[in-house]
Amino acid sequence: MLRNLRHGLFGLAVLLGLFSTTPPASAAYPDRPVHWLIGFSAGGPVDIVARIMAQWLSERLGQQVIVENRTGSGGNIAAAAAINSPPDGYTLLFVAPNNAISTSLYKKLPFDFLRDTVPVASIMQLTNMLVVSNAFPPKTVQEFIDYCKANPGKISYASSGNGTSVHMSAELFKVMTKCDMVHVPYRGSAIAFPDIISNKVQLIFDNLPSAMEQVKGGTVRALGVTSPQRWPSVPDVPAIAETVPGFESVGFYGISAPKGTPPEVIEILNKAVGEALKDPKLVAKLAETGGIPKPMTPAEFGKLVANETEKWRKVVEFAGVSVD
Repeated sequence: MLRNLRHGLFGLAVLLGLFSTTPPASAAYPDRPVHWLIGFSAGGPVDIVARIMAQWLSERLGQQVIVENRTGSGGNIAAAAAINSPPDGYTLLFVAPNNAISTSLYKKLPFDFLRDTVPVASIMQLTNMLVVSNAFPPKTVQEFIDYCKANPGKISYASSGNGTSVHMSAELFKVMTKCDMVHVPYRGSAIAFPDIISNKVQLIFDNLPSAMEQVKGGTVRALGVTSPQRWPSVPDVPAIAETVPGFESVGFYGISAPKGTPPEVIEILNKAVGEALKDPKLVAKLAETGGIPKPMTPAEFGKLVANETEKWRKVVEFAGVSVD
């Protein structure tokens, strides 16, 4: 009888071990490096912010967060790579307005961004800035509009790729001002600036982080920001809306993951980003790029991306642009 009791207790212990809700230490996330895919070139605004965040997250999560530049197709190459990765939290995607814009701009995408990704965290909001070559004559937005109308089709504008907010800010400007300009897409704004500085291409509506860096260096000249009012970090630069009423293009940066990523992993990442955005040193670094921290829950960030997708759908239709 004692022998049977011992067998029974042993069997119960085995069952309790099998059904224990406490995962083994090796199952703790993350237990290996995390790859963060970004769709634009090194040195550009997305890359700058991604590397600031990646360093902080690497230190706090105890595993390296590796930033990978997958350039091309307005960020869609990076998006496709992330979506096709295992949904285990070890491949993430840097999300920006290009992901919301591409949904309607590109007619043959192999994925549905809202359907095939899950929101993880919001990082910050930012504006774009209209900057021009120092050799370009106009000194104000109104002078630029007048010059453009007097020289239809003779002005070129750069972008960080089709479907980016840099591209669509210019398209919105073209529609609202009736300016005729030629689009020259690049694989990231960092690659475009040498041509802008040399006046091979006259201007760009770039994300504030890299545009501001060039302006501070004196290589280009700022004419306006795309936010509806002046942006806090550059109060001396007028809003384009002061000259073109109703003009607005405010961007966002965040993180998404492949659909099916475990909720507990998303919670860990969202909490980590939220803690990062409370760190005075990191917030100061983001402020240097012109960004305003904007922590959100995954649900809130998902709603933002959905709303931005609908907003840019209307702009794409209004502008009459598309990419096959």
